Amino acid sequence: MNMLSQFTEEQGSSKSCLADLGDFPKDVYPVGRLDGDSEGLLLLTNDKTLNDRLLNPVNRHMRTYLVQVEGLVTKNALKSLRLGVQIRIRKENHFTAPAEVKVVDPPSWLSERNPPVRYRADIPTSWIELTITEGKNRQVRRMTSAVGFPTLRLVRIAIGKLSVHQVLPDTIKLISKEDVELALKCI
Repeated sequence: MNMLSQFTEEQGSSKSCLADLGDFPKDVYPVGRLDGDSEGLLLLTNDKTLNDRLLNPVNRHMRTYLVQVEGLVTKNALKSLRLGVQIRIRKENHFTAPAEVKVVDPPSWLSERNPPVRYRADIPTSWIELTITEGKNRQVRRMTSAVGFPTLRLVRIAIGKLSVHQVLPDTIKLISKEDVELALKCI
């Protein structure tokens, strides 16, 4: 959180960047991005084939998120997300691919967010697990907003079968090419 998913700092930004985590070879790049308000799994690689496989829109792959939303999610909202919703990106309408979604209990393993999520005593929140196969700009946030439940907290918990449960928070784990291939076999 509050970290840019890139290796260079943006001028005037107080956010840290991936270079602050340690020394990486010059040819290592993040696969996909997390915006500064999102948390979770981020793959770094120097494998151009893997990079293309995960970033090229024709190669859809599963990304799973835990999403805390404002309000108590309705069955109609879940149904809409499962069918696909219309979102707006750069002044153009886009209809999302169908998503897998379910209501889940608040994750006990997830530490408190810093800074904390806004709190309103009179407005409850819900947690959903949402799996999508495309990665448009701020797509999950736009999807939950489109069905009337703005995102408060967004945590990417899996890419394919690679999961945050395999890595401790704020750590870097080196994964062999074979393990990555096995975990991404579903792609």
